[in-house]
Amino acid sequence: MKLLNLLLAATLLCCSLVAAAAPEPSTALPIGPQVKMGKLANGLTYYIQQNRRPEKRVELRLVVRAGSVLEDEDQLGLAHFTEHMAFNGSANFKRHELVSWLQSVGVKFGADLNAYTGFDETVYMLPLPLDKPENLDKGLLVLEDWAQGVTFNDADIESERGIVLEELRLGKGASDRMNKVLLPKIFNGSLYARRLPIGKAEVLKTFKPEAIRRFYKDWYRPDLMAVIVVGDVDPAHAERLVVSHFAKLVNPANPRPRTYATIPERTESEALVVTDRESPSNLVAIRYPFLKREEARTVGEYRSKMVEQLSASMLSQRIAELTQQPNPPFLQGSSTMAKAVHGYRAFVSSAVVGKAGTLPAIRAVVEEGERARQLGFSAAELERAKKNMMRFMENLYNERDKTDSGVHVAEIQRHFLDGEAMPGIVAEYGYYKDLLPGVTLEEVNAQVRSAIPMGQKKLIIFMGNDKSGTVVPQAPQMLATVEAAEKATMAAREEKALAASLMAQPPKGGRIVKETSDKALGTTELLLSNGVRVVLKPTDFKNDQVVMTSTRFGGSSLAEEGDITNARYASGILAAMGVKDYSPFELQKMLAGRSVGSAYVLGGINEAFGGTSTSADMETMLQLVFLQMTAPRRDQALFDIFIDKQQEQARNAQARPDVVLNDTMRTTMFGNHPRVGLTPRPEEFDGIRLDRVMALHKERMSSAYGMTFFFVGSIDLARAKPLLATYLGGLPAHRIVDAYKDRGVRPLRGVVKKEVRRGREQKSQVSIAFTGEATFNETEQMRLRALVEIMQIKMTEALREKHGLVYTSSIHGGLARNPYPSYSITLGLPTAPENVEKAIEITFAEARKLQEQGPEAADLVKVKENWSNNYRRAIRENGWWAGQLQAALVNQTDPKAILRHNEMIASLTVADVQAAAKRYFDFKNYVQVVLHPAEKVEAKPEAKPEAKPEAAKLPAGN
Repeated sequence: MKLLNLLLAATLLCCSLVAAAAPEPSTALPIGPQVKMGKLANGLTYYIQQNRRPEKRVELRLVVRAGSVLEDEDQLGLAHFTEHMAFNGSANFKRHELVSWLQSVGVKFGADLNAYTGFDETVYMLPLPLDKPENLDKGLLVLEDWAQGVTFNDADIESERGIVLEELRLGKGASDRMNKVLLPKIFNGSLYARRLPIGKAEVLKTFKPEAIRRFYKDWYRPDLMAVIVVGDVDPAHAERLVVSHFAKLVNPANPRPRTYATIPERTESEALVVTDRESPSNLVAIRYPFLKREEARTVGEYRSKMVEQLSASMLSQRIAELTQQPNPPFLQGSSTMAKAVHGYRAFVSSAVVGKAGTLPAIRAVVEEGERARQLGFSAAELERAKKNMMRFMENLYNERDKTDSGVHVAEIQRHFLDGEAMPGIVAEYGYYKDLLPGVTLEEVNAQVRSAIPMGQKKLIIFMGNDKSGTVVPQAPQMLATVEAAEKATMAAREEKALAASLMAQPPKGGRIVKETSDKALGTTELLLSNGVRVVLKPTDFKNDQVVMTSTRFGGSSLAEEGDITNARYASGILAAMGVKDYSPFELQKMLAGRSVGSAYVLGGINEAFGGTSTSADMETMLQLVFLQMTAPRRDQALFDIFIDKQQEQARNAQARPDVVLNDTMRTTMFGNHPRVGLTPRPEEFDGIRLDRVMALHKERMSSAYGMTFFFVGSIDLARAKPLLATYLGGLPAHRIVDAYKDRGVRPLRGVVKKEVRRGREQKSQVSIAFTGEATFNETEQMRLRALVEIMQIKMTEALREKHGLVYTSSIHGGLARNPYPSYSITLGLPTAPENVEKAIEITFAEARKLQEQGPEAADLVKVKENWSNNYRRAIRENGWWAGQLQAALVNQTDPKAILRHNEMIASLTVADVQAAAKRYFDFKNYVQVVLHPAEKVEAKPEAKPEAKPEAAKLPAGN
């Protein structure tokens, strides 16, 4: 027996040594077994992965290694235009047939069906329900047509010009104007700066159809394509379909070489100042030279990326902490190595400028990088970073069978476009377990020195608003500030010792006095001894996720007029100061390695908590709730920082034309009622007092009286109940008002039209609101939602497809139960100034048609199919259930209606929607505000470098 025990011990020791042995650094990273990858004879690559979340659904992608950087001079913007044409007629789908069929099976244009064009790729996205098995085959037929079956009829091209030009118009503004100055400098004369995907208006207006056909013929070819199929499919069946659809594609007889643009090496440091009076913020950035971006191919290279990520996370944490010191040097900041374009990455430090000014912000971010470079990080910092990284990977591993198909698609897409490794989460989790513990402090310190070496030639940028009160720096000052900061001798950071846990001991808890269950909903309701209600719904939707939410009526509606601003920002201020003795960043450090969070909001008519955690961290989430209610932290310095940040953001916001439009809309509807939230003005924050904020918290949040909490997810009831009794049952719950006050805020009645002039671009925006009192119930809510969805279809067809007046239009609407039963519908129409009246006329004509004739039956079917598909996905989401259960409480409706959703959808009729159109489109009661440009002038250079055309430079070698 003794010999047998020795043999067993030796065997176990041997196994443990084998298990602990890290893989050899030279081992090539495999393609994980979860993906079936192949290549057809014509060069097309395909990827197939079976994934049953969400059920009966598949994600299809056509990825083309061709984007705007491949355009000839007469094709600027035609890579993107080609993407548009893929939806406008092909070998198997005439114009409009494709979108109509997809809508009929529940795929929503824009929200689900979409595409994008980048510098180096074009990606078509097609999610499909698989209620009908033939949908997969037809979906791949769509991809086949996109690949080589687009027709490019002359008439369709002409029709699409207006839509693309409207998209270009929509993108114009301060950022666009400044980027035209910045990008040539950022890309250092590379082709990337001259090939923005949206293109140039003069080319889009005048190009010959042959030019776009030539682009399609040259670059849409199978050797540059990948087809991705991820979802609830049989891989063997999907592979047969892929082969049948795509093996027939052919490459050109003499294909043009597919090369990637290069970025010249920077030979001198430069500083650039770009201002625009509509800039929404003041930002500084120090851009270090572009480096060749190489993806990890071996285990050793994978480990090196791990070291780089650790270093980046620690430096980012340090930069962020600077925003919480007294008189912070900037409002927000970051320093990281990031992907730039294909084949390149760059280290970039940036900061949002605050009260301290631009030069102190530059000095601070550079010096923090220097501190890390000169002195390195601490062992405590590395340990926290390792814990967070490992926890992140553990979460991915734990949810490996509950991960949405879209996540897998994104990884596969990066593999095809950039060569990113794709070993699968099982292998990657193993690498992290084997390799992460062995990463040393010396390695991460060496890595940060490598990322920020001395003497690099860099580009220093200020971009901002010279009308916001900011002192605009001079380019030579910026260069001198960076140079001086790089030469500074830095002192080591002091690290505050923190407690090992949030609470030394749990509170004196309460007890469960009543327990009931609802088998239909799968919920258990607890009544605690202090009166707090708790509703629990254990699910298997995720393997390790708990979602928490809570509510109680009251909120800022109970505050008198002199306290409205204090109440409006109270929860934000309290969150910015932390809890107990811990600032927000100290909390982050204490919670390293845990997946947990909790936040509360003092809203307009309620007070609410929201949070998430893993099952193991549920107790920590409850501790946060307990401390947020009973031990708010008072910190004058962090309060001052919060106010400064809000004032700076408010100051810059006033420059934005869309802010002026939104505020004009609200003041037109509600007058100057003090409880109507407008975009804040800087002076608004001068009246906020920390003592009053703390008093408001004590009045509302120091008692849990009347609160109901909901927990949905990976809940072990036996384990959860004593925790809930301890922490929620231990909350003080003295009687306070748990009802809101209806303060009589009502929109005006009648037709009111206004115009405002703001903005430098020749573009307009129409905002229209229909509002009024209504009867609130679930059926009526669904009727109004259907009306909104169908109206969106008709607006897209009429305004975009038929008349080319907009790139996109929007309509939103719904019913509200509180503070009084009401409805609202808002419409947004961005268009050219000369087309405003026509766009409004067409929109109103579509609304009247719904009133007079009702919707087309086919359109109602499209909406119902989309809702049914969305419901099937949502009902397997913890967050959705938490929201629905809480909404039923707030709106005083039957929560079991959640289970009858499909029945309610099926019962909806054309007559219901027509009646809703008559009821809610009241043409005797709406507000219309039109934003026009400030001046009717020809376009001219809008943004330019400060002082002189050439940026300031330091000669090479300085």
